[in-house]
Amino acid sequence: MTMSQNTEATISQAKSFVNRNFDSFTSELIELAKIPGIAWEAFDAQDLERSAKAVSELLKGTQVFDFVDVRRSHADGKPGAPAVVARRAAKNGKPQILLYAHHDVQPPGDDGAWQTKPFEPTLKGTRLYGRGAADDKAGIVTHLAAIRAIKEIAGADFELGLTLFIEGEEEAGSPTFRNFLDENATDLAADVIIVADSGNWTVEIPALTTTLRGLVSQVIEVSTLDHALHSGMYGGAVPDAMMATIKLLATLHDEAGNVAIQGLKQGKADELPYSEDQLRTDSGLLPTTQQIGSGSILDRIWTKPALTVIGIDGQTVAMSSNTMLPSVKSKISLRIAPGEVPEEALALLRAHLEANLPFGASLKYGEIELGKPFADLKGGWAKPAAEAALSAGFGQESVNIGIGGSIPFIADLTEVFPEAQILVTGVEDPDSRAHSPNESVDLEMLKKAMVSEALLLLAGNAHEAR
Repeated sequence: MTMSQNTEATISQAKSFVNRNFDSFTSELIELAKIPGIAWEAFDAQDLERSAKAVSELLKGTQVFDFVDVRRSHADGKPGAPAVVARRAAKNGKPQILLYAHHDVQPPGDDGAWQTKPFEPTLKGTRLYGRGAADDKAGIVTHLAAIRAIKEIAGADFELGLTLFIEGEEEAGSPTFRNFLDENATDLAADVIIVADSGNWTVEIPALTTTLRGLVSQVIEVSTLDHALHSGMYGGAVPDAMMATIKLLATLHDEAGNVAIQGLKQGKADELPYSEDQLRTDSGLLPTTQQIGSGSILDRIWTKPALTVIGIDGQTVAMSSNTMLPSVKSKISLRIAPGEVPEEALALLRAHLEANLPFGASLKYGEIELGKPFADLKGGWAKPAAEAALSAGFGQESVNIGIGGSIPFIADLTEVFPEAQILVTGVEDPDSRAHSPNESVDLEMLKKAMVSEALLLLAGNAHEAR
């Protein structure tokens, strides 16, 4: 079944249900956002326990699931953060849908940069401000609203299978995520996985995130000397490691700022209106700073490779002396296009470095990090149904967007559940400022997202039995 078969009456029912109950949903979001559940060792782990318990109680309150558990896994001998798993098995051949979100949040950062207190959610206009208000406790409440809506509209005996997986360590890099998937694969198995951890094109225009860039991170060490030297004694005849490092790193981009590594894949983003002025506003480019790269802006930030040197271990200015450094470490972060294989991109990066190493310097490789990109290439009923549901819920045609960054756990989902259709949705917008001070969610957009997800679940409940 597609959403075109969903009647205007069903759409009206979903909107009416969400409108009637939205104040209650907002109150639940506020209570969740008051809990500073941060999965970093420097913060109180008991807050994560409180957060997981609060989520589990909300899920139990729906009286929909066969079970609701708080579970955790381990990695490298350390326990992971608590995650919430709930499941209601599908009946009569209907699909099983897994709804993902995470209840942990980023640290607040500089309190002085906040206009409101980070863990005292505050309504200003149509936006609710607070850490986690958008990322990702709004995703949890959206799932809850949609579940309640299908129960109300389709009846408590609806046949769609529903699984909830509310992770507790996403902001800390999901260290036990893969182990958790492997250990709970039977309970988490699904035909469709909806990841509510992205955003929309604008507060008015809904979107599905259909591409994510992957990541290749490589630490290198360039050496030219066996000990430090006085720069006045040997400068001009002997290259120091900083000079060699700078020259090497400079070869990674061409004159226009494109990544100069040969053989990397490139993709093409959907054509959406995004101007240079908008880029300047969103990124904070200084008035005289020019863009880099070639092709459309969205190609450059979503589907083409990008490279940033994110760290150099040289000497600080404060501690500097007239010394030629014998070795310098640096860290290269390479974002790779959808369709690229991380191991192959790493090999291309290393080949470039070795071919352009100046002065016969020595090159050593250190730590690496590899993250697979994502591209929604699967067919099936879920994506058209989601597009139609979003369009109906927002009153605007849904679009496909990309993200220049990575969501590494999606690659784990695709590996553990290779047959599942994965839809990446979310309730953020360009003004949400997730991870930054003054994080917020637009409540009018949140309401539309709840309606849209309810319509998608109703479409799943009406989908022809397998």
